[in-house]
Amino acid sequence: MQRIRLRYTKRGRLRFTSHRDFQRAFERALRRAEVPMAYSAGFTPHPKVSYANAAPTGTGSEAEYLEIALTAPRDPGTLRELLDESMPHGLDIVDAVEARTSGLADRLAASVWELRLDGVTAEEAARAAEVFRAAETVEVQRRTKNGMRTFDARGAVVSLEAHEAARISDVPADRPGDRACAILRLVVRHVTPAVRPDDVLSGLRAVADLAPPVPAAVTRLAQGPFDEETGTVTDPLAPDREAVQATPHAGAAGSAAAKVPAVEGSA
Repeated sequence: MQRIRLRYTKRGRLRFTSHRDFQRAFERALRRAEVPMAYSAGFTPHPKVSYANAAPTGTGSEAEYLEIALTAPRDPGTLRELLDESMPHGLDIVDAVEARTSGLADRLAASVWELRLDGVTAEEAARAAEVFRAAETVEVQRRTKNGMRTFDARGAVVSLEAHEAARISDVPADRPGDRACAILRLVVRHVTPAVRPDDVLSGLRAVADLAPPVPAAVTRLAQGPFDEETGTVTDPLAPDREAVQATPHAGAAGSAAAKVPAVEGSA
């Protein structure tokens, strides 16, 4: 059995698709591309697809990951192209590699998020970010299935910086509109309970009175291992790429698409 790991995006209007919507679209793409999927046992077999840390509905992303199991070997690059052609525009399959290591989910230790704040100046955003960083704890509330829960949104945030839109790097992202606005770039560790971008926005409202006039456009730029020395979130598929290069003739050909660049998050 061959395992393939894929990176996919949620762009534009497709950021509003739920995780279940994506699952349905992806399973249709598997059938259209005639992928030789392995299936679970039981009365209602399902294709063996493992999803890892999906972004919330309404959030754009350049770095979502999943793994599929095949009954026959396929070249990851060719498979990626076939699946991408079968997916709706905006749900793009952008990278693929044969799984040669374990623990993909464990490698997704942090995320880089970009928050577009229309109607907020860069100076206002920078002041609010400074107040947030200076706080020891920032308590926020979130409604869960068991009622309201209070937790600290500050501890998981490794870095939080404000920029003008024109100063942001050209990493592809979901940034609707073209008028001037403030951009927040933050690096968040994946902890329990999970701290999401909207929790950080709630914290900024609580400690710095930052209240954007319109909802923020949120995009995940990267997720993966966090490098303490460089302050970057690195490519979680890199260990598989290295293993494929070390044994290029074992199994199917190994890698597809360009490697994800590390995204900096200075403290």
